[in-house]
Amino acid sequence: MKKYCIDLEKTGQFSSFFLDYIKGKESLRPFYTHLPRLESFEDAIKAKAFPESSRKTLHNALLEQYQSLTIKDEVQSNLDALLDGKTFTVTTGHQLNLFTGPLYFIYKIVSTINLARKLKDEFPDYHFVPVYWMAAEDHDFDEINYFKLDGKKYQWNSNQTGAVGDFELDQSFRDWMKEIHFAPEVFKEAYLKSKTLAEAVRKYVDGLFGDEGLVVVDGNHSGLKWEFASVIEDDLFYHSAFQQASDYTQRLEDLGYKSQIYPREINFFYLEKGIRERIELVGEEYRVLNTEISFSPKEMKDLIQAHPERFSPNVVLRPLYQEIILPNLAYLGGPAEVVYWLQLKGVFDHFQIPFPVLLPRNFGLILDSVASRKMNQLGWSVEDLFSDFSSWKKSYVEAHASVDFNMDEQKRQVIELFQKKGNEAEGLEKSLKSAFDAAQVRSLKILDHLGGKLRKAEERRQEVVLARAKAVLDFAASGGVPQERTVNFMQFYLENPKLISELMENFDPLEFKLFVLQYE
Repeated sequence: MKKYCIDLEKTGQFSSFFLDYIKGKESLRPFYTHLPRLESFEDAIKAKAFPESSRKTLHNALLEQYQSLTIKDEVQSNLDALLDGKTFTVTTGHQLNLFTGPLYFIYKIVSTINLARKLKDEFPDYHFVPVYWMAAEDHDFDEINYFKLDGKKYQWNSNQTGAVGDFELDQSFRDWMKEIHFAPEVFKEAYLKSKTLAEAVRKYVDGLFGDEGLVVVDGNHSGLKWEFASVIEDDLFYHSAFQQASDYTQRLEDLGYKSQIYPREINFFYLEKGIRERIELVGEEYRVLNTEISFSPKEMKDLIQAHPERFSPNVVLRPLYQEIILPNLAYLGGPAEVVYWLQLKGVFDHFQIPFPVLLPRNFGLILDSVASRKMNQLGWSVEDLFSDFSSWKKSYVEAHASVDFNMDEQKRQVIELFQKKGNEAEGLEKSLKSAFDAAQVRSLKILDHLGGKLRKAEERRQEVVLARAKAVLDFAASGGVPQERTVNFMQFYLENPKLISELMENFDPLEFKLFVLQYE
């Protein structure tokens, strides 16, 4: 296997907003606390004061959440370490995609584990726990109910509603699982021996990464939500998060950056079994949309104190919730994730919660032996993988044509002929010049038409090479969408069970490149 590192700017896959952030552009400095660098963690450690009581709450919640698992030694060690004031977390988060969904789910977690290792080497007096935050409260089932493998889409359809983590793995799911007969045992064990989707995801993530000490956190827990109760009340009654996020969003837009998220006056959903719906203030009544549920202000305050678990933060407040309940130093996310945190700096400042170090997850592209062989036949380097196929085809066909289908010389001769004869004809009768000009235009169009036919013939003659190039580019980015955002990791893991360990060996969470891993 060979490893190549490609500058992110050369891939054409990233926004200027994201690239400006990782480069440390000065105009963005007011929107975050720490530069995305290793040396920033010394200040981040000093800034993160995390109460002992919160550590105990977190520890108890995690022990409760891990009850359905035999806890691995590495995970148990990290769980216990969370009680120590010199232990911190580094976190990534993602939806509960079936069978992990796209490859970048794996890349996120690998990046996070590697960051924890790197921080331990740099700061040996402290302990660092890698965390995967399950988005168990998310309710957009259509975003997570499928995965793609070898060009085929495998989708589970269900009529269940509410938080996807609570979805029961019922008979319809077990029937669907029969279609996934090729799944590795780690998934079969997780899905077929779990009652809910959240339980299954915890199990397979632990099966894949538990030996590395990865801790899985589900924010959907009453004890953890109690830590967030004051923010819930502030958001529902005073709308501070809306005011702060709106201000920072406008400031970013004034700099020419596009908003990634849109704050609301109330940034919470009401959460019960089968329900996750937005809360809105209508007059003096709090209503849960698409339901008959409503509360007076007093009833709402009482509910926050009695059942904080019934309040689920949206994208504006979920990051704050994470930082309140974890002794966290860094968040690792995708390009859009990283930059939307910049809209939230004012929210963190208002609630006096330290803003973490924001790091992009690692970006990857895996080339199997078939793709590598085709690249060798084409004489391509890895940089060619980021070419536009139409532009490449146009220049390649022209460079390897057996005939000159552009007919530049012939066109020059036609122009010269009609201009010369037109000038002569104008001497006889002035109107004849226009006739010769019109004839020149018609003749050039005929040559263009014939040239197009010649080009098509050349493309047919070169179809083997063109098809090979199209196949390689589709392998790297089908339909123009990067491999890591569409392909499931089983496409490579089934043939190479060492894939995760190889990713961990080759990825570096503090090197902002696209890593190309080429198998020959």
